[in-house]
Amino acid sequence: MPKVNCKICDKSFYVKPSHLKSGCGKYCSLTCKHLGQRKGKYVLCHSCGKEVWKMPKALIHSQSKTYFCTKSCQTLWRNKKYSGPKHPNWKGGEFIYPRIMAKFKIPAICKHCGMEDKRVLVIHHLDHNRKNNDITNLIWLCRNCHYLIHDRKTF
Repeated sequence: MPKVNCKICDKSFYVKPSHLKSGCGKYCSLTCKHLGQRKGKYVLCHSCGKEVWKMPKALIHSQSKTYFCTKSCQTLWRNKKYSGPKHPNWKGGEFIYPRIMAKFKIPAICKHCGMEDKRVLVIHHLDHNRKNNDITNLIWLCRNCHYLIHDRKTF
């Protein structure tokens, strides 16, 4: 009775002579067989340093050649790399007027028509200078009134 050692866990187990002759009998269980047949390699997570298994397709298709254990680790890395001035759509940080209005507790109501639906409200700069974010220069307007002001039809 031939006994062989498993290629993965080195456990000794019995193999039928016919299986051994045909090239089988390398693994002691299905779990070890699956571990022995998988392709890929272990890489370190770029965010937390944890070791994670990646398949060849994931290794080939990674554009940044950085690998992550979870989506949350990837999001943390992306937020550090592409936030603020590093983001391609960064405009200098001057468009913060909704936060300014919330800070001073200005109610979100259109100054001209009294509309209270926040989905249609925008902030208008009285002097038409978007970089002047002084609280005395900002008012809430609905999109309709805002269009009318900029088109100089009324007000």
